[in-house]
Amino acid sequence: MLSEWAEKKFHKSLADCSAAEAYDAALSLCKERAAALPRPQGERRLYYISAEFLVGKLLSSSLMNLGLWDAVEAELAAAGKSIAQLEDAEPEPSLGNGGLGRLAACFMDSIATLGLPGEGVGLCYHYGLFRQLFSHNCQTEQPDGWIEEESWLRDTGRRYRVRFGARQVTGRLYEIDLPGYGGKSRSRLRLFDLEGVDPSLIRDGITFDKTDIEHNLTLFLYPDDSDRAGRLLRVYQQYFMVSCAAQMILEELAQRGEALSQLDKRVVIQINDTHPSMIIPELVRLLTEGGMPFEEAAGVVSRCCAYTNHTILAEALERWPVADLEEVVPQLMPVIRRLDRLAKLRYPQPELAIIDGQNQVQMARMDIHFGFSVNGVAALHTEILEQSELAPFYRIYPEKFSNKTNGITFRRWLLGCNPALAGFISRRIGEGWKQDADALGRLADWKEDPASLEELLGIKASSKRALAEYLSQNGGFSVDPDSVFDIQIKRLHEYKRQQMNLLYIIWKYRQIKAGQLPPRPITFLFGAKAAPAYRLAKDIIHAILCMAQVVAQDPQVSRWMKIVFVENYNVTWAEKLVPAADISEQISLASKEASGTGNMKLMLNGALTLGTLDGANVEISQLVGEENLYLFGRRSEEVMALYAKGAYDPRSYYKTPLIEPLVDFLLAKPMLEQGDAEQLGRLYQDLTHKDWFMALLDLEDYIRVKEQMFADYEDRQSWAKKMMINIAQAGYFSSDRTIEEYNREIWKL
Repeated sequence: MLSEWAEKKFHKSLADCSAAEAYDAALSLCKERAAALPRPQGERRLYYISAEFLVGKLLSSSLMNLGLWDAVEAELAAAGKSIAQLEDAEPEPSLGNGGLGRLAACFMDSIATLGLPGEGVGLCYHYGLFRQLFSHNCQTEQPDGWIEEESWLRDTGRRYRVRFGARQVTGRLYEIDLPGYGGKSRSRLRLFDLEGVDPSLIRDGITFDKTDIEHNLTLFLYPDDSDRAGRLLRVYQQYFMVSCAAQMILEELAQRGEALSQLDKRVVIQINDTHPSMIIPELVRLLTEGGMPFEEAAGVVSRCCAYTNHTILAEALERWPVADLEEVVPQLMPVIRRLDRLAKLRYPQPELAIIDGQNQVQMARMDIHFGFSVNGVAALHTEILEQSELAPFYRIYPEKFSNKTNGITFRRWLLGCNPALAGFISRRIGEGWKQDADALGRLADWKEDPASLEELLGIKASSKRALAEYLSQNGGFSVDPDSVFDIQIKRLHEYKRQQMNLLYIIWKYRQIKAGQLPPRPITFLFGAKAAPAYRLAKDIIHAILCMAQVVAQDPQVSRWMKIVFVENYNVTWAEKLVPAADISEQISLASKEASGTGNMKLMLNGALTLGTLDGANVEISQLVGEENLYLFGRRSEEVMALYAKGAYDPRSYYKTPLIEPLVDFLLAKPMLEQGDAEQLGRLYQDLTHKDWFMALLDLEDYIRVKEQMFADYEDRQSWAKKMMINIAQAGYFSSDRTIEEYNREIWKL
């Protein structure tokens, strides 16, 4: 197979090919096999539209899903090569940022595996969010290019004109075929690129001319919106995505011989967060241009659009000033105004208005009024939406609301990144779990078997050694694989509270300096990017990197502690870190994390959760029992009451004997010798005067429970039993289950 492609493309044997050439041969093989798979058909077709699809490297998942892994591995071995070498040559597609995009990628895999007629729709970013580099203990940003002459993209030849007032641009449609597990069918990721996009606009780092719309629309994901040009560019980018998508959807409806009036019977559109919300007025506009009366068009669109809410943070529910939309998409504002009037005729309360009192268009409100479904992504998240954040809408549309707890592509996160654990599972419960994640539950039958527990610990130890070697080769870090691996990997945001983890590390540092030694060394591992304009998030990264230097340069402490912050955290890094984790840090302020999916991947790979009762942590604790994870902190109802009353004062917690020296250490001489006084001072000021996400509130309990966790780690058999129970209960968090629920209750494909 590969040898034929090597001869065809490079006119040489596979053994004589470089790793990059062998990767190109494997890429061509997978693309050919995937394209030959049938696409499921049905009366309705799903278009899952999302600003992000964080697919990660595609070679391994394609080989696994197409059933080619063993044959390709054997052929490469005969040629003196390995799949890992080919993976090293593969660039990671820069099409997403965090959990939102990774979830969308998992959903595409499950849609294909389950044989559903659906596909993903988004944008073809050339440079993604950014490539993170550390310099002088600070995050810097560079373009993260991934599109090579030979890539997973296939040009369809289809083009779509998009108007921005007097301006017009052209969108070019590319596709990536995504085979389902078992190689029976495929889905497609359909990505629109700007014809005429110009990378030469990029100057210093990721700076570029944000006003040159004809050439910049698909350069970057989430361009900096700290100025008006950036905010307008976000609107341009979102409209470009939905306008291309709406034209494509109606074109394909016509190709199926269907009238526009049949749209809601033949199409369902899942709006993944608020970024694609303009698809609603854009479809209404196109339908009315096609001759349909306005209210009929609004009704048809309402019956085919569904909205997934991914956040409880008010600032993440997009709202755009009317003036901005008038400037960017003047043809859309008459439609939005008419939709607003329709909504106000039915429900005149100001808190339900699409165009609010500040003359802003509230995108989530439009999605709820003119969509048929609204779902949250974890049980607690949905409850908070219904009872608090979206309560006025829940009162008038209770039938629209439902919960769809997130899931992950468990095959990728076991078979793909932890084959030793996958083999261990199959030897005990058979192979059926690869198609039916619920079968993992039978693994609990082995939780009292000493030999199985010992083998499980051995697999974890092997994964930790592999990560230590990878860190040495790819970051120059020297890590003790026998230490406890405490891992926090996720987007850098105050509500995820990496700053609280830092304060624990400072506490531990001071304990060791005072002669209070842990039972064994601890390695604290972080992976996170901060949005370029999010100053405080970058300050937190700076403080963690400074603390890493303080620890590394202190011989009394460095033999007991190490801090590793991996550069440019992405799916590739996650696939190395997740199998090796002992402790999974899920420490967001209760009521602020919608769900989380990293918590699921880490649980599946035998890490024990240290977390608050937030997001999907609630469901994890219900599944495994509170004795098999480590919970701390205030509950969501307590936190929400503090916000409602304005009753949280960080200084009352700061001025305690435990906490004051930890926060003050940020400005102590060891930190100032490593870092920037202004950045460290900003973090200090925030923690002592604002601390909006209440790190100090939960810090004492966090320290107490974390210390208990490190003590419990020393009872290896008991720890392994908890690992086994967590793995056994992780099947619920399969994206196959999530997608089956979406289809059964929302899409009805």
